[in-house]
Amino acid sequence: MMSGKRHSMELSRPLVWAAPTLVTLAAGCYGISQAQPWRDELATWSAATRPVGDLFRLTRTIDASTGPYYLLLHAWTGLFGDSVVALRLPSVLAMAGAAGLTAVLGRRLFGAPAGLLAGLLFAVLPGTSRYAQEARPYALVTLFAVLATVLLVRALDRPGRLRGSFYAAAVAGLGLAHLLALSLLAAHAVVVLTTRAAGGLTAGPTRPPPDSDTRPGGGKPGDTRPGASGPGDNGPDDSRPGSRPGDNGPDSSRPGDSGSGDRRPGSGGSGHRRPVGGWRERRLWWWVVAVLVAGVVLAPLLVTAQGQRSHQLDWVAPARLADLAALPGGLAQSGVVGGLLVGLAALGAARSGWRGLLPDACVLLPVLLLFVAALAVPLWVPRYLFFTVPFACLLAGAALTGPPPPTARPGAGPPPTAQTEAELPPTARPEAGPPEAARPTPAGAQPAGTAGAGPAGTAGVTARTGAGLAVVVLAGLLGLPDQAAVRHSHGWPRSATVDYRGAAAVIAAGQRPGDAVVYAPRDGWLFLDLGIDYHLSRTAEGRTAEERATEDRTPGDRAAGGMRPRDVLVTRGRRDRADLWVDECPRPAECLAGVDRVWLVVAGRHDDPLAAVPGAKGDALRTGFAVDQVRPRPGVTVALLVRGG
Repeated sequence: MMSGKRHSMELSRPLVWAAPTLVTLAAGCYGISQAQPWRDELATWSAATRPVGDLFRLTRTIDASTGPYYLLLHAWTGLFGDSVVALRLPSVLAMAGAAGLTAVLGRRLFGAPAGLLAGLLFAVLPGTSRYAQEARPYALVTLFAVLATVLLVRALDRPGRLRGSFYAAAVAGLGLAHLLALSLLAAHAVVVLTTRAAGGLTAGPTRPPPDSDTRPGGGKPGDTRPGASGPGDNGPDDSRPGSRPGDNGPDSSRPGDSGSGDRRPGSGGSGHRRPVGGWRERRLWWWVVAVLVAGVVLAPLLVTAQGQRSHQLDWVAPARLADLAALPGGLAQSGVVGGLLVGLAALGAARSGWRGLLPDACVLLPVLLLFVAALAVPLWVPRYLFFTVPFACLLAGAALTGPPPPTARPGAGPPPTAQTEAELPPTARPEAGPPEAARPTPAGAQPAGTAGAGPAGTAGVTARTGAGLAVVVLAGLLGLPDQAAVRHSHGWPRSATVDYRGAAAVIAAGQRPGDAVVYAPRDGWLFLDLGIDYHLSRTAEGRTAEERATEDRTPGDRAAGGMRPRDVLVTRGRRDRADLWVDECPRPAECLAGVDRVWLVVAGRHDDPLAAVPGAKGDALRTGFAVDQVRPRPGVTVALLVRGG
């Protein structure tokens, strides 16, 4: 029996959250700089390295929903620079925190083994590494999504102003990281309303607030005198003699209590206990107030982002049913691992019953809400839903450890086991009372606090945990090819790789003072100019991020010192436009006058890159220049043009 307690206590120690945190941190740091920044990360670099005033002007034009993340990265790059590692490290740290919190939430819902397995499964997913190694807000969104849900569960157990304030702050952080992640609140609303009726949610003890006990002469916390009540004396974690499975809800009663709520042996039930309906009403209203407070904080951002939606998402196609089928593979960044995760999550949802409501809702409702909205408005981008993956891992963890101990009614927590006794005050722990063998139990039921505690129970828990770890290892092995792939390219699909770094290397190796550079196209989301600028800037030493940002204002600054070819066609830079693009010379032939060598960078692979440049820009190049050399790279072609063609 004690060996079973020791086993459960071991799993309840920091290992439960520390192991997933460290595994995610190690996986995120491994090969963090191998995949070059893709177009979205280049947009992050362009925005985050601008002066604060220009950054705020940018968010009034475009990318308002990502503006808070850009501001965070601005402060970060000011301290640590804008190398690939520096840009991505905040995401690694955020994803590691999300993995640890996933384990914490799993422990509260399903027990320590399930929490550990859920956190580890999340840690080994290729998608976790991919978004941990990306200078975009999705790791931060995931962190806030799990944090807000953990705080929700804690506040539902014991509502209070402080817990409500923490939850409101986490919801505000979630919206600031990404507005579409607020769809998670639909799941939270379902859980709040449902647990209000059922009276419980977690596998651990849930205790009413102290003011629910109004018995005359109620004891103070820590008072262990005979006849004095202690912490947990009137809550669902009652484990004193006479308690029994299913007798742990805040509104339960049994013969001899006389409705007083006094559960001590021999109590005459002379006191009166306040009805718990008021407590449940508090659980509803504190949540409403917390969401309203977060909404006030987010309102300006919501209004600004709504006005930018058509411009921000003009590249997104309407959603189709096939998109739902492809979602697991897209989020996991592996079709095989995504399918395995869906299967385990479905099994966990079937096994976990009432306790699976929270992760069920946190997976399904955001996906369905975004999909339905995307049928009418172009919004469907799979990576926007990555924050639902930890909740799918929670269900998978529940599947790998088997069903939780039975309870007498939906929502009521099980009798305290060793995994939860550490959370109880001393007066409420089983070891504070008579020996467990002396406690009366219903026929055929295990004594309270001994679920899985005996040698057979310990062996069963150990076997299930070991088998679960084997499945986690299998998922990690199945995902190894995709882990390697995400460290090669962050684009999705990966066949759409653009080798900005290779193109920049071609230019850096052959450039001469006075060279110019021309890009085609210039007005889309490919950001050829940002990619070349970023990688060429790696060779420019001694310049701060803000000094690099000023080059977007005056194109001639780049020519000074001969560090990079001059972007000869630019007449107004990104800072002046307050967006991510530039204005080019309306008469390209005049702007190219006096230039003898031009580096032409064209999207795609072209044997004749001059023929791929449209409009007046192409006419000017074809008239005044001839192709000297062509150097194709994946997704891009670099050509050197010389005057006199």
